[in-house]
Amino acid sequence: MNKTPLCAVHEKLGARMIDFSGWYMPVQYASIIEEHNAVREAAGLFDLFHMGEFWLTGPDALKNVQKIVTQDAEALSDRQIAYTPMCRPDGSIVDDLLVYRWNAEKFLLVVNASNIEKDYNWIKSQLSGDVKFDNQSNNTGLIAIQGPQAEAILQKLTRQRLKPIKFYWFTSGKVLDVECIISRTGYTGEEGFELYYPAEHSEKLWNALMEAGKDAGIKAIGLGARDTLRLEARLMLYGNDISDSTTPIEANLNWTVKFNKGAFTGSDVLKKQKEQGVSKTLVGFELGKGPAARHGYPIMKDGKKVGEVTSGTMAPTLKKNIGLGYVPPALNAIGTVLDIEIRGKNYPATVIETPFYTRARS
Repeated sequence: MNKTPLCAVHEKLGARMIDFSGWYMPVQYASIIEEHNAVREAAGLFDLFHMGEFWLTGPDALKNVQKIVTQDAEALSDRQIAYTPMCRPDGSIVDDLLVYRWNAEKFLLVVNASNIEKDYNWIKSQLSGDVKFDNQSNNTGLIAIQGPQAEAILQKLTRQRLKPIKFYWFTSGKVLDVECIISRTGYTGEEGFELYYPAEHSEKLWNALMEAGKDAGIKAIGLGARDTLRLEARLMLYGNDISDSTTPIEANLNWTVKFNKGAFTGSDVLKKQKEQGVSKTLVGFELGKGPAARHGYPIMKDGKKVGEVTSGTMAPTLKKNIGLGYVPPALNAIGTVLDIEIRGKNYPATVIETPFYTRARS
């Protein structure tokens, strides 16, 4: 099993460790609800070393990025970031990732831990022209600091002015004496930053951030709270909400699909889906009192199975049961009443607006 450079730190903090996509990762340090609330109310620190980092460089870098992702990388300004699906010719999603544009000849692609090998092989098979493709996942550290106090905490450790960095933009600069990519991004629905740096500096940066945030109530955050945080914000989890068997149109990610940039892998199928409709669509729902919905639970209507839950939890911030799932488009209207089958019993659920939780951006 793979271990991150912070494994010993997590164990010293008493984390419960699990196998996550082949990585030995902390699922929680104390209470998942306490960790969740710390991010919503103060700040939390996440070890994300398991994520993948690929570089595409060279005169044809932009042309290749335009081909492999659904977003329009040409429309990005330098040092801007895009969230994007990456699709096959049939429109199915290989992965969802972040594209960091340095300039037209230099891009960083950040992919999911479970898909590093699959994504690398897929991208490599799609490339053409004068472009260099480099997998730097094993050499790149990644720590996220998230929450309303994140900026104030990080600012103590860097001379780089953080306030001017807009949401989904990045800069480079030193944190302590470590050269970092500093991006205002995250997977929690909160303000915050993600730091990319040479992996050997992981422990030094982690310890410094924990010390700098001590008075603000910073906590180490495990995978458990990461999941409840991202679900409240309706952020996709690959393998649950999107997968090899779903498309961006079905997942209501239409805003990430830029047909006006010209042809890209999967564009013909996705355009047809947009024009003619789809057979399933991802909706958000809430349940009343009772157990939470979980991945794979049947979604019912009038006694018949019409779909399946992709993600579900008791939302600590909202104090109610929420979830996502695929249903026929005829059942996606806000206010539609469905049933979730949980251990042989049906519980009523109502389709509601998503994201479930939104914090105003500064």
